[in-house]
Order: sequence, then C-alpha cells, then structure tokens
Amino acid sequence: MPAMPRPSSSAPGAVLAASLLIGLLLTPARSAAQAPPTTTVEERLAGAVADTIETGTFEGAFWGIHVVNLRTGEALYSRNADHHFVPASNVKLLTSAAGLEQLGPDYRYRTRVYLDGPVEDETLKGNLIVRGAGDPTIGGYEQRDDPTQIFRRWADSLRQRGITRIDGTIVGDDNRLDETPLGHGWSWSDITYAYAAEIGGLVFHENTVDLRVDGRQVGQPARISWDPFRTDYVTVVNRSRTVPYRDEEDEEYQRIIGTNTIHVKSRLHPNGEDREAISISNPTLYFVDTLREVLLQEGISVDGRAADLDETALNVQYDSPSVRRVASYTSAPLAEIVQTLNHESQNLYAEQLLRTLAAEVPPETDEDLPPGSSPLGVEAVRTTLARAEVDTSRIQLVDGSGLSRQNLVRPRSLVRLLRYMWNHPEAEVSSAFYDSLPEGGRDGTLAYRFLGRSPARSNVRAKTGTLSNVSSLSGYVTSGAGAPLAFSVFCNHHMADGDQVRSAQDVIVNTLARLPL
Repeated sequence: MPAMPRPSSSAPGAVLAASLLIGLLLTPARSAAQAPPTTTVEERLAGAVADTIETGTFEGAFWGIHVVNLRTGEALYSRNADHHFVPASNVKLLTSAAGLEQLGPDYRYRTRVYLDGPVEDETLKGNLIVRGAGDPTIGGYEQRDDPTQIFRRWADSLRQRGITRIDGTIVGDDNRLDETPLGHGWSWSDITYAYAAEIGGLVFHENTVDLRVDGRQVGQPARISWDPFRTDYVTVVNRSRTVPYRDEEDEEYQRIIGTNTIHVKSRLHPNGEDREAISISNPTLYFVDTLREVLLQEGISVDGRAADLDETALNVQYDSPSVRRVASYTSAPLAEIVQTLNHESQNLYAEQLLRTLAAEVPPETDEDLPPGSSPLGVEAVRTTLARAEVDTSRIQLVDGSGLSRQNLVRPRSLVRLLRYMWNHPEAEVSSAFYDSLPEGGRDGTLAYRFLGRSPARSNVRAKTGTLSNVSSLSGYVTSGAGAPLAFSVFCNHHMADGDQVRSAQDVIVNTLARLPL
C-alpha cells in the first residue's frame, strides 16, 4: 500500500450546533467512549445513527449509509447501502477520481492563439484564432482578482510581433469538445445562475458575469454594475427597486433562455448590496468578444468582429505555413484544478473535466457517442469505477457535477471508489484525490462545519452534495484509535431544513471520529 496523507486526529465538532447535535455528542448513554463494555463498536455506532436519524424531524426521509474500516476492509455500518440515491455533488468524486487516474495529476490544458495571414506594416492581414482545449480556469477562480490578465498577455505577444492592428476577425475554435451547452436533465430554472453555467471548448470567467446591485433612495431603482468592465456582451434590464427598511429584501434574477438579456428584479434597502454571478449564453462568443475588447483597450485595433469558427466559412489548417502560433496559455496541473473543483464544488470544472476525458482518453464503446461529449465522458468514468470493482450496471450517470437528478448511485459503490482511491497503486493519484477534498472546519464547503471541539475537525476530508430535498456527505475520517474509515451518508426526499440534515450528518461523522478502533 503506498504511503498516504493521513488525516489529523485533532478533535473537532459538528457545525450548526442544534440540540440534536449536542445531545447526541454528549449523552453518556450513546457515547462511544462511555458505552457499556458489553456492546460492540458496531452496536454503538448503530445506536448513535438510529438516535440521530430516526426522529420526527426526518419523517419520510430516505437515508443511505455505508462505513468501511480501510485498515481491515470490514463494513462497520450499512443502511440501505445497495439502494439507489440521487447523490448531488458527490458525483464530483467519481469525475475527479477518473480524471486524476486517467489523465494524471500533472495533466495541463493548453489554449493556443494563431495568426491566420501575413503581417504587413504592423497589420495582421487576416484573422486571429484562439484554439480552445476545454480549460475551465481562464479568468476563473484563481484569477478572479484580474480575470483578463491572460488576454492582456496575449496582447503583449502581438505587440512583440509588431502587430498593432488586425484587419480580420477574432475567431474562437471550440471544436475540441462537444457543443451541447448544458448537462442532461438540468432544470431550466437553474440556468440563470453560475452553478449551471454553459459548457464548451472555450471558457472565460467561468462563463459568467458578476453583477453588483446597490440600493439607493426608497422608491428608486437600484444601481447595477457588472464585471468584466460592464461588457456589452450582456444586456441588463433594471427592474429592481429600493424599498423601506420595514419591507423584506429579495433577490431575483432571470436570464432569458437562449439570450444574454438579464432581468434584475431584486428589492434592496437603501445602501443595501447584493452580488450574484449570472451565466451567459454561447461561451465561445463571450470568450472572443471579451478578448477583442481587451485588445482594443491595449491599443491593438480590430477591424473585424468576434465570431465562433462554426459561424464562419473558414477551414483552418493548423499545420499550414500560413497559420502560426503567436501565444498560448498553459493551465495549472490537474491536481490543482481538481482541488478547486471539490473544495468549491465547482460544477463547470467538473463538466469540463468530464468532456476532457472524452476527448483525451475516449473509451471503446458499442454506442455511437459524439467525440468530446458528456455521454462519452461518462463511459470513461465507468472505466475507473470498474477498476474499483463497482458494479457499473447499477450506476446511472448523466453529467459530471451532480446537478442532474437523473444521476443514481449506491452508498456501497461510492465507498468502494473511496477505498480504491485510498489504496490506489499510484501514490500521487491517491494523494491528489485525498487533498482535493475539503477539510472539516478548515476550508471549502466544510469550512463552517465541524467547528469548535468536534473530533472531526481537521480530521474529516469529505465531499458535500446538495439539491433541494437531497443532501450527501462522503469521504474519509480517522477513528479515535487511529483507524482510517471511508463513509458515505445520503439523505433523499427529506423535508427538513438543510441545516438539520447537515447537522445529523455531522453527528454521524463525529461518532465515527470517536470510535475506539
């Protein structure tokens, strides 16, 4: 077994300290440390789980739980472990595991910029072409303070070639990946927002614009601004209103399907502020339209428009002498991208990775699936699941992020994948996967969970998952005596407040962290 990064055994606590959580952690009758010596560890765990979830709060909810001791391979607890559950963002565990295993932690995206035509008198007599690789990071999370920095570097490269004018078009080539913009089964009501951003071969600023809405005087519309630089790629219709303090504030945004017209209907108090990332339509055109604007700002005039390659009559031959590379951008390694993907539960990163698998390592399949497509990427994920000895006939996957409710996964299957990645024959793959998971009470989507004196603080590494009436948490935790455990906790069809479900999950994980094994 390769050396693995081991979770810290420092003691943390569950977030959102409801009476449910406190009672279960402190009640001597169910404490793993104080339980009667005649009960087994498994019995103590079963009792604690029953006390946590078999309450009126979760009446009608459907729980699926599976816990395995990674040292021995023995199951410590199972409840509905072979039933199908909507996993929400726990799907990202499958996507990132397949990406790291099949592409490697050092894999990098390379986006290239080409001149298509001669340069005469400081003028490019032709087009500037950006050939996308599916990189989700350009102008994204790690560049959020300066999203156009890569484009300005490309402008520098053009100036170094003596180019101050382009008399042709700024063209985006997104053909590396399939051009279906959304995941299968996504809800139409989600598409306005960043978590349902469109997918494509060229991505800029996570395919969103950042809106800021500021309240003014009562009765007046709010003041609206957006980044990058109030781009005219979107049209904002201001239907907001500043309301008295006695009235409730309300956020309401809508991007009309198939357009880049954004209606803002929010209600804010005077001096109130709201920020929201809104998705855009046609990522490729957004990418090259923004690039064109940056070139103009950097003093490079552009006579032509911005265009998607598919909307032109061009037949670009990249190996032709007339087509020369002038600039490029190489992403951070996949290990870092996957860390952002899982820490921030970044849906677009997961979808881009799924289609990258389809483009880079297309699996053999009897089905006629489009190159670089999500369905072909799902088949690649199934390859890794099969290696993990997961029954892939009992898994239904339709996207890479978990935003679709048509994904179905069994808790036992997810724990088998976790065990496989823990013992992966390539130590760097195992480490990158483990490091990509949020740390309880410390960072990512677990930053505000497992706080205080919880035994799982800085100990649990796990991926969250949330949709309406769906909550999941799966990952690793070390027991009180140092045994590494893999767990998956699903809750579907609940009508409880989301914080109550998360508190119950945290109680279960804290119980695991206290077990004397």
